[in-house]
Amino acid sequence: MKKLLRILLKTFTVILISILSIVALFFLVRFIGQQVNKITPEGGINESMYVEINGTQQWISIYGQDKNNPVLLYLHGGPGSSSSAYDYAFTRQWADEYTVVTWDQRNCGKSYSEDQNDTELTYDLMMSDGVEITNYLRDYLGKEKITLLGHSWGTYLGSNLVLEYPELYECYIGVGQLVDMDLNEEAFREVAMTWVGNDTDGLALIDQLTIGDYSQDYYAARNQLMQMYGYDMFADETDYNMLAAEYFNPYYSLADFWNVLNSDWSVYEEFLNSDEFDRFSLIDETEYQVPVFYILGDRDYQTNYLIAQDYFATIDAPYQDIFIMEDTRHGLLETKSDEFSEILHRIAQL
Repeated sequence: MKKLLRILLKTFTVILISILSIVALFFLVRFIGQQVNKITPEGGINESMYVEINGTQQWISIYGQDKNNPVLLYLHGGPGSSSSAYDYAFTRQWADEYTVVTWDQRNCGKSYSEDQNDTELTYDLMMSDGVEITNYLRDYLGKEKITLLGHSWGTYLGSNLVLEYPELYECYIGVGQLVDMDLNEEAFREVAMTWVGNDTDGLALIDQLTIGDYSQDYYAARNQLMQMYGYDMFADETDYNMLAAEYFNPYYSLADFWNVLNSDWSVYEEFLNSDEFDRFSLIDETEYQVPVFYILGDRDYQTNYLIAQDYFATIDAPYQDIFIMEDTRHGLLETKSDEFSEILHRIAQL
């Protein structure tokens, strides 16, 4: 009996030491990778911080290879979710031409706080946040104007910012441009019908798409449709390992990941279904006072590229150009980051 106990104890000790060694190795490798990603380029900048914006702490990262480069503010999609867990993996590809700022918008990502869940989101508040962060960057980085690059929901916010405050911006770059929410969703329903045909499972999901009722159930059905028929954001494989990007993220602690996973989206659900969100529509806004560029995927039906093309044809700007990426869906930043970066470099040289 004693011999058996000794064997069991020895086995348990070996297992425990093995587990602890694996855990220690996990954290050691992650720490080393994070330290590499925290290195500041010579003559450049690599910082992250919280900035007080309209009474809330909102997180930004700043990365660039040359402090003298123009500043580009990246507006993530959503609304209500950020891409900061991994987006440094593609935004740093732009850092030879721009000092790139990523911003976790109000109550998103590292800016999330339960204390903000009772704050009603309005057009004026979101716009004010955008202006505040812009002016902070102009002052902190010593630039008279900055470039705005928006993706998905970020194009709604970004377009309105340059329309109302053109004096603050060098140019606007819309990626997966959203023009009008209801129009976009009506077009999505129509194109989804062509995917589904007589598939009863698909038809059942389409029945859950009620225009103007943008609930979590609505988006669950919408996302499932895109996944079933090959049009979801990451239907094309990402051209870098997203898990590795998250693992070696220099800005995120494990607590940050937990906080994001357990964040409450309800305040943004209310925003999406409000008249305030409708105010972002661009249908009647066609006069731009800054150069405008669109980068669209020709298979993007999440923000319908055909609607964006049609709208682009109606606008008037000091300079405008549109780039269509072939066989590309909504996740063009993650699935074709090299091709996207080449286009962005061409824009920077204009």
